[in-house]
Amino acid sequence: MKITRNTPEQLILADNPWFIGISLILFILVFVGAGLGAASTGGENLWFGLFFALAGGGMGFAAFCLFVRRVQVILDRPGGSIVIRRQSVFGYSQVEHRLADLSHAEVESTTSRREGRTRTLYRPVLVLDSGMSAGRHPVVEAYTNGGGPQRLSDAINAWLPAESPAKVDSGSQSA
Repeated sequence: MKITRNTPEQLILADNPWFIGISLILFILVFVGAGLGAASTGGENLWFGLFFALAGGGMGFAAFCLFVRRVQVILDRPGGSIVIRRQSVFGYSQVEHRLADLSHAEVESTTSRREGRTRTLYRPVLVLDSGMSAGRHPVVEAYTNGGGPQRLSDAINAWLPAESPAKVDSGSQSA
C-alpha cells in the first residue's frame, strides 16, 4: 500500500496489486495456451490438453479472484470523512466513517508458530474511539511482513494532528 496524496486537506492510501494481477493473467494464458495447443493435435492429447487448460486456467483464475483486490483509503478533512473502498472480481464496497471519530492508527500483529519457528505478520488498523463505528477497522485484510504497515500507521498519525489553521493552541504562554 502506498501514500498517493498527502496534503493538509487529504491523505489518500492506495493498494493496486498490478504485479500480482499481471503475473496471474500470464499464468492463466500460459496454461490455457499450452493446453489448447496440446488439444489441437488431437488423439490422446485432446483430453489431456483440455484438462491441462481447464485445471491450470481455473487455478490461475481462482488465485486472481482471491489475491487481486484494490483498496483505497481516503481521509478527507474538509468533508470530515474516512472512506474505505474495496474492489475485487466479486464487486465493489465502500464504507464511510466520520473523521472526528478517528483516534489514531495502530499496527496489528499476528504470530504463527510452525516447525519451531515463530513468524509475526502485521497490518495497519484505524482505531475509532467514538460513534456508531467505534472499534478497530483494518486498512487491508491481509497481514504482511516488512515495514509497510508501520509506515502507513505513522503517516496517518502524523497527518491527524494537522488541524485547520483556525484552531489555535491555547497552551501556556509566557511574557
